[in-house]
Amino acid sequence: MAASSPFEQNSTAKNILLIAGIVLIAVNLRPALAGVGPLIGTIREATGLSNTLLGLLTTLPLIAFGVLSTLTPLFTRRLGIEGTLALAMGLLSGGILLRVVPGNLALFGGTLLLGIAIAFGNVLLPSLVKRDFPNHTGIMTSVYSSMLGLGATLAAGVSVPLAHDLGLGWRWSLGGWAALSILAFVIWLPQLKNLTLPSQDRSFIKAMKDLGGSKIAWQVALFMGLQSLAFYVILAWLPEILQDRGLDASTAGWMLSLSQGMGVVGTILIPVWAEKISDQRILVWILMICEAVSLVGLMLPNAFLVGLWASLIGLALGGSFGLALLFIVLRAHDSETATELSGMAQSIGYLLAAVGPTLFGALHDLTHAWFVPLLFLFVILVAKLIFGLGAGRPQEVK
Repeated sequence: MAASSPFEQNSTAKNILLIAGIVLIAVNLRPALAGVGPLIGTIREATGLSNTLLGLLTTLPLIAFGVLSTLTPLFTRRLGIEGTLALAMGLLSGGILLRVVPGNLALFGGTLLLGIAIAFGNVLLPSLVKRDFPNHTGIMTSVYSSMLGLGATLAAGVSVPLAHDLGLGWRWSLGGWAALSILAFVIWLPQLKNLTLPSQDRSFIKAMKDLGGSKIAWQVALFMGLQSLAFYVILAWLPEILQDRGLDASTAGWMLSLSQGMGVVGTILIPVWAEKISDQRILVWILMICEAVSLVGLMLPNAFLVGLWASLIGLALGGSFGLALLFIVLRAHDSETATELSGMAQSIGYLLAAVGPTLFGALHDLTHAWFVPLLFLFVILVAKLIFGLGAGRPQEVK
């Protein structure tokens, strides 16, 4: 017999603590990545790294997401969702602080470590929603996915002021976020009293084989991956694109912050809207049209209406992300399936996404312009539309 969810069992106070923990974990899953983009120029000057290697600061976590996501159910069988999330916050804190240590080895090592931590959080938050909030999946997906966007927005906006205006330098601008991850770790610790282990007679290998043969699982995974590829490209390179259009580093950082802020709007609105309709394909069309318009705007050779293009692409990518996460919840029939589908979708998805920032940077290095790299995002957009329309049909993973 399946165990009742903590949401159903616990007192109101404990439910509030659970939601607070989810919110804090979600807020922590993006600052360590989003703070890098506005500081790319500063990091380049300090380290001498090329654009291609700098792209690895975003790509390394994506590789970790890809490798660890599928294996996350193995950790939850030992530690439960609660224990694995506590481990994630501990690893995240360590990885962020390691990047403060001088030297490129510590920079990349800390980035890899925090990527492992974020992978666990990425996979398990949809599972937690499916298990503990089965009747409120849309609103809870909106809550935690918008907190992901909020964390990215804050980091993108304040990274340059922290580094330059407050004199912290780029290392402590990135490293200061450890305070927030340590807070999340402490707030989450009481959830270990509610440790719930999944069924041990469920074959992990069989579950992965079943998912591998499911067309809808692949459509969800590829939509997630292509959305993530575009998101992390914009996260890493939008400030550089805008600086080439004539904006200074601080303003370009705030444009990225605006983009991420509009992404929060998208992640709030789209999952709630999507849950209320049985067929989500209309939402896929709306989001893809918004993204296409914004890419055309970013191709313009000046800063004309740059705030509009940044807002539109943020809204489209944020909404697509919230929709991809909700697809995981809606297409799974229980929390264990949600964990497995989330692991598959995010593993395949992020391995695909991992090529994005580095390839985008390499295309710019080759052409010395942004037109070809942005055209590459148009190709990704078309593929994303195809798989999104498949994932948007009302059905469940068999």
